[in-house]
Amino acid sequence: MNSQYTVAKFGGTSVADYPAMHRCAQIINDDSQVRVVVVSASAGVTNHLVTLTQQKADEAQRQQLVQAVIDIQNAILAQLSLDADLAQGFEQTLVEFKSLAALPALSAQQCDEMLSFGERLSSYLFTQVLRNLGLNADRFDVRTVLKTDNRFGKASPDIEATAKAAQQRLVPLLDDKVLVTQGFIGSDVYGQTTTLGRGGSDYSAALLAEAIHAKSVHIWTDVVGIFSTDPRLCVKASPIARLSFDEAAEMATFGAKVLHPATILPASRSGIAVFVGSSRDPQAGGTWIEREKSTAPGIRAVTQRKNQILLTLKSPEMLLASGFLARIFTILSAHNISVDLVTTSEISVAITLDNAQNASRPELEQACLDELSEFCHVTVENNLTLVALIGSEIQLKQHEMNLMKVLSEFNIRLICHGASKHNLCFLVEQSHSDHVVQSIHEKLLESA
Repeated sequence: MNSQYTVAKFGGTSVADYPAMHRCAQIINDDSQVRVVVVSASAGVTNHLVTLTQQKADEAQRQQLVQAVIDIQNAILAQLSLDADLAQGFEQTLVEFKSLAALPALSAQQCDEMLSFGERLSSYLFTQVLRNLGLNADRFDVRTVLKTDNRFGKASPDIEATAKAAQQRLVPLLDDKVLVTQGFIGSDVYGQTTTLGRGGSDYSAALLAEAIHAKSVHIWTDVVGIFSTDPRLCVKASPIARLSFDEAAEMATFGAKVLHPATILPASRSGIAVFVGSSRDPQAGGTWIEREKSTAPGIRAVTQRKNQILLTLKSPEMLLASGFLARIFTILSAHNISVDLVTTSEISVAITLDNAQNASRPELEQACLDELSEFCHVTVENNLTLVALIGSEIQLKQHEMNLMKVLSEFNIRLICHGASKHNLCFLVEQSHSDHVVQSIHEKLLESA
């Protein structure tokens, strides 16, 4: 049975500077049920840290990057005076950061260690902001409870070990304290720092909520909930008040950047409601994501995810043969590659992969391509965008006239429908994708 506790998560723009942190602290101060606060790195910090891990900078450039990180933190510190316990931890963390940044080359594990410093530093600062409002707040190192495997750069959580550690070390503190902890990071069985992948702070919050049996997770960002499409792209995009877990999962997976795709998994498993709102305007409402399905069938949103790869694998041996797909997916799994869409013909299979520009490692590595090339012809296409129509009980016949008119203007490289009643997906050239999304939103959503 879930407790009455709430886990709140604040993204990078929400903890970008002192005024932003103070606004977020007021949100916590106004909600006595929040007991765990998950923070991201202050906006801009992680980009500098990623550059440090890429090892393309010389010593002078590394020093500039280190100073850029410190300057962001110092701008906040200029309006804060840290208590002795927080000051000691903050300074020690800076020493560790500078020491690691001085190394000319980093191992995979050291890269994760480097990427962890943003969240580790911001959590000291935000704890002090809460204390200044009179809250009994402490900083908590999430690595002591959020346990993962050792796939550095994209670690998977150990749900059972995390739940056990949280019950032992985290839950006993919650009656009396508000604990500020870090998103995005965890540790393996040896205590080595790991990361959940870029944007994993939402996922961290949901995992911790599941581990402590929280009643809800509040994801505070810079927009008022989840919209029918990117409001920067379509001025008539509108916020969606309620989504089912299935709809939200599809939207997050296929490009709604306001929510990390994996966030829905632990929430759905444990029936934990998820709220998405704006830390700049907490009274404006937002989007609630819950187990109940939408009562209105049809398309509710259109999303896009750029920088996609289309991997086409062709072999005459596939005709009337068994085991071809199994062999392909065994290789992809061995390289920890996640597949989005799949279509097949008699002798070929087409697969889409995400190739996010800010990922800590490339999604499709040459070693994987070499293995696949041993038994089939491999074609790789880049500069594509996955466009997805999201909703409930989507049936093509309900929308095919308007949709076909829109799509007839563009070159559709791949289309996928039927595996889920919550989406219809297709690939288009990246240079056309904004126009595609705008046209679909105008004809299918704005006129609804």
